[in-house]
Amino acid sequence: MRRGIRTVKLKHLNAAGSFPSGNERLYYRPKGQKGIAMPDLPRDHPKFLAAYAAAAGLSELPMPSARSGSIGAGVTAFLVSAEYLAQSPGVRAHWRRALDRIRVKYGNAKMKDLQPQHIQKDLQGLNPHPANNRLRVWRAICNWWHDQIMIPGNPAAEVKRHKVPKSDGFTVWQEADIQAFRDHWPLASAERLAFEVLHWTGARMSDAIALTEGMVGKDGWLTYTQGKTRNEVVLPFRASAPEFAEPDGQVMLLTALDARPSRHAVLIVTSFGKPRSVKAASAWFAAAARAAGVKGKSAHGLRKWRAGLMAGNGASTNQIAAWLGHESLKMVEHYTKKADRKRMLTGTGGERQSSNFLAEVPKQAVK
Repeated sequence: MRRGIRTVKLKHLNAAGSFPSGNERLYYRPKGQKGIAMPDLPRDHPKFLAAYAAAAGLSELPMPSARSGSIGAGVTAFLVSAEYLAQSPGVRAHWRRALDRIRVKYGNAKMKDLQPQHIQKDLQGLNPHPANNRLRVWRAICNWWHDQIMIPGNPAAEVKRHKVPKSDGFTVWQEADIQAFRDHWPLASAERLAFEVLHWTGARMSDAIALTEGMVGKDGWLTYTQGKTRNEVVLPFRASAPEFAEPDGQVMLLTALDARPSRHAVLIVTSFGKPRSVKAASAWFAAAARAAGVKGKSAHGLRKWRAGLMAGNGASTNQIAAWLGHESLKMVEHYTKKADRKRMLTGTGGERQSSNFLAEVPKQAVK
């Protein structure tokens, strides 16, 4: 039987019994120094390693030595490969977090000893979506190692994906939620502008925070490249919009833009007029929703609402995919099929509104 994968060694840790959870009660205690209590977590947990690094005065988390032929050396090589660098910034950031964890836990192990059961064990304890995301990283790096003749095969290819629920976990906004948000936040507020941008474009927050008016051409169409898929998205911003998009939302967006107290490089900014990070913007927007009485709803829930709205109004699968920049039509078909079922039951079926554009952006009073 092959030996198990070893984890990184942490110096100066002294055990003093166990926590009720079963984890070791550890202290960071170099010789001659007072001990510093470590958290009630496994040694390979990121928060434990962060506490260890803080106690030891390290600027970075401890990593295994990258010996030739080790997983640590393989991760280091992959991080400078064309395969890794070709990914979008968002994907690289996600992969880097997973790769750092792999390097910390298994860096001393030999690549040639890596077996499917080791990867399966690494996925244990993770929920289906995080487990599949981690498996995706394992498959990418193992495939690259195999291509570079660093390992004889791809052990990750034999590991099955976890079954996941049909929902992606993001709750769709309802009309009452949308009205509550608009009633709470005035048009001139940063929160309201962010909402109207997300509501009309259906963009992911990671893309919405980078949107600028400079991306809107003279023809009134917004063009941007998605960070996640690198797909180009084109949609009407100031140009007349198709009826299936319900252009009242476009009016709200343009009115919020006109109500801004000041203009900045990007549309979604902090109170100081600076761009927001994805994490900060997501938390800020969720807090704004809660303040308006909209609980448990996120920016991504508006993206799902936009897809459902257009499907319900007769937009085709390709039209929805073009607006939202979906790489695959499979997810979009979920919305169109659901809308078709509703039309069959309510008797509102008919021709899809494939290209009914308004002559101009509608003008109407806005609260």
